[in-house]
Amino acid sequence: MAAHQEKKLAEERKHQNMQNGTKASQGQWGRAWEVDWFSLASILFLLMFAPLIVYYFIMSCAQYQCSLTDPLLDLLRGNKHLSDIWNRTPMLTYRAAGIYSLWVTFQVVLYMFIPDFCHKFLPGYVGGVQEGAVTPAGVVNKYEINGLQAWIITHVLWFANASFLHFFSPTIIFDNWIPLLWCANILGYAVSTFAMIKGYFFPTNAKDCKFTGNFFYDYMMGIEFNPRIGKWFDFKLFFNGRPGIVAWTLINLSFAAKQQELYGELTNSMILVNILQGIYVLDFFWNEAWYLKTIDICHDHFGWYLGWGDCVWLPYLYTLQGLYLVYHPVQLHTAHALGVLVLGLLGYYIFRATNHQKDLFRRTGGSCRIWGRKPEYIECSYTSVDGARYYSKLLTSGFWGWARHFNYTGDLIGSLAYCLACGFEHILPYFYIIYMTILLVHRCLRDEHRCSSKYGKDWKRYTAAVPYRLLPGIF
Repeated sequence: MAAHQEKKLAEERKHQNMQNGTKASQGQWGRAWEVDWFSLASILFLLMFAPLIVYYFIMSCAQYQCSLTDPLLDLLRGNKHLSDIWNRTPMLTYRAAGIYSLWVTFQVVLYMFIPDFCHKFLPGYVGGVQEGAVTPAGVVNKYEINGLQAWIITHVLWFANASFLHFFSPTIIFDNWIPLLWCANILGYAVSTFAMIKGYFFPTNAKDCKFTGNFFYDYMMGIEFNPRIGKWFDFKLFFNGRPGIVAWTLINLSFAAKQQELYGELTNSMILVNILQGIYVLDFFWNEAWYLKTIDICHDHFGWYLGWGDCVWLPYLYTLQGLYLVYHPVQLHTAHALGVLVLGLLGYYIFRATNHQKDLFRRTGGSCRIWGRKPEYIECSYTSVDGARYYSKLLTSGFWGWARHFNYTGDLIGSLAYCLACGFEHILPYFYIIYMTILLVHRCLRDEHRCSSKYGKDWKRYTAAVPYRLLPGIF
């Protein structure tokens, strides 16, 4: 009897230890459960100042010809007061509210009600219903991949209007740029607040929610992993790709139209920015199914960071080069223009080739050739919230043998090309490369912290095989 009781207690302790181990693993896989003081300070800083940063950049172009220092010097010298700058700022208008409401509604309709048909006639394109990665709760969501189709329809209508319909001026976005900023902020805050309320009261999957107990952290970084309305409206996929990224190329086209209207010609720098950023946007939508495997979808919860960021930060700060070139048209020397083009295409090639290698490796389970050789990899395992065991392979061949995030290196090279197209008169267009460097280095660290917690000892084996993050031999 005593032996039986002792055996039962030992089994209970073993079961409890397994549960505790699973909980510990859950606590680290994905977004954090607990908030340290540095993270909280960073969150508060961004919540308070990120909207002001966007406003400052846009205002400096509208009122100070894109000088970032002149507004501060005016205030410090007493030449102007904050009220003077604010009073010269265009306010929200019914026209802008109507334009923005129609824009978002149109993108929702394209996303929800028109199933993808591009994959039926475009060789190599993956669209239609696709599966995402396994969530921490062991859920595999399905997505309707139709971003390329939405982009094509939107731009066909844009060019049709510019060419012969003439319902509105191609400069409409530039002409309403600041009033549209207020509309974007309203949507960004509204969707972020709704996502937080939804996470508390009616989550799509309660097991994929995380609560730290800190309001500000939960609001910014999100509670729900994959908030959805109905079966198909996925907040993360929609707001990450539409309306911000579809708008990116339209915004640049509107800036180009304004430059043509003001100066009677398009500069080669404006053409370069439109081409290079257009390639990046098209690549995003061509590979939207691959995007389901990225950190945004696989790890980030949906909060203010993604909701407001995709509505405001992305369309307003990723397009600074085009905005700058409206106020400061730059005609580059031929050698300079060719250098920017080559650098931009090189960055894109590295970015795409690196991601293609990983995608090929994943799709074939390692049964492929990279740079003419059988790929090398590290086998890893991890556990989901339901206790299920999963297995992964981490590629250590090709570009992925050079650095653990070499796709980010290509992204940074391309980002630098956008900035160099604007010449060297002002620092404002170079904000993008500064920001992208901070973002991608921070993303490297976040991703590696999660992978270390998710894979444990297997991750140490991987980092020993591939010791550098971005730059081989340096970092």
